[in-house]
Amino acid sequence: MNNTKALVIINLGTPDAPQKKAVYAYLTQFLNDKRVIDIPWILRKILVNLIIIPLRAGNSTKLYQRLWTEKGSPLLFHLESLVQKLQAKTTDTYDVYAAMRYGKPALDKVLREIQTKNYQEVVFFPLFPQYASSTTGSVYELIAQQTKNWERLPSFKFIHQYYNHPAFIDAFAAQINKNDWTAYDEVIFSYHGLPNRHLDKIHPSVSSETCTCELEMPTHGALCYKATCYETTRLLAQKLQIPKEKYAVGFQSRLSKNWMTPFTDRLIEKKAEAGIKSILMVAPSFTADCLETTIELGYEYKELFIEKGGEKLTLVPSLNDEEIWATAILGIIKT
Repeated sequence: MNNTKALVIINLGTPDAPQKKAVYAYLTQFLNDKRVIDIPWILRKILVNLIIIPLRAGNSTKLYQRLWTEKGSPLLFHLESLVQKLQAKTTDTYDVYAAMRYGKPALDKVLREIQTKNYQEVVFFPLFPQYASSTTGSVYELIAQQTKNWERLPSFKFIHQYYNHPAFIDAFAAQINKNDWTAYDEVIFSYHGLPNRHLDKIHPSVSSETCTCELEMPTHGALCYKATCYETTRLLAQKLQIPKEKYAVGFQSRLSKNWMTPFTDRLIEKKAEAGIKSILMVAPSFTADCLETTIELGYEYKELFIEKGGEKLTLVPSLNDEEIWATAILGIIKT
């Protein structure tokens, strides 16, 4: 007999294979999400399907080929391993499921399986510490759409963010502590960027360009992705006792100049030009290593730093399937 509760661990997604056809299919599903590219439907269809994907699919395939390992996509095999560890820790409490918002294992398919079980409670845990409409919001919307016609609805618990939860901070600090941060000239915390308009939609009365969240947590902070990123940094720095003059914050993976600043690559260039020779790179918006960490930060930005005069850039691995992360997740869902 099944447990009375289910726990669904959800990440963004990955292509089935590092081949152009699979990458094309993945990008088509991902970029056509209205929460990812939030422009009118017809414009999104034209922009995504006739311009962005045809132009990006080839290069993205090369990047995935560089990322892929003998075990496959890191995002997938870390998720599967994490779920196995969670299941072992909660044998008598939860049935634990792995799901991806895009790609496989598909979240909608997992939901259909859950519908056939007699669960009293289902807990959804998106692997995104800071809420954003294009990640956590998209997951929530799909769940709402898929379950709205269920005849029998169990109790749903949705973990929408946990950037400031002590268990998350402790887990990520433990990863950082595997390196001696005092041996580096600078620690850079890099977060996935968003278009400024995404932030402005959340708090229209406060411009993303004038918000002072890098200095302190504002009154609207819990609703603002940028503010929660800076607060994550402050909490990690406090935990590790990193002084303010020793670290900086940047935002990566931008698609245009109208995205969150400062841009991590520009920040790295400035640090190198200022004489900084070594950087410890931390990416606390990612709980599993992927293109944006392993390739963008660990390879491309490292090459950029050395090209500009730096000598050493070390990327701190993400939480992936660490035991401390599995324990932290169970602590987060209980609060």
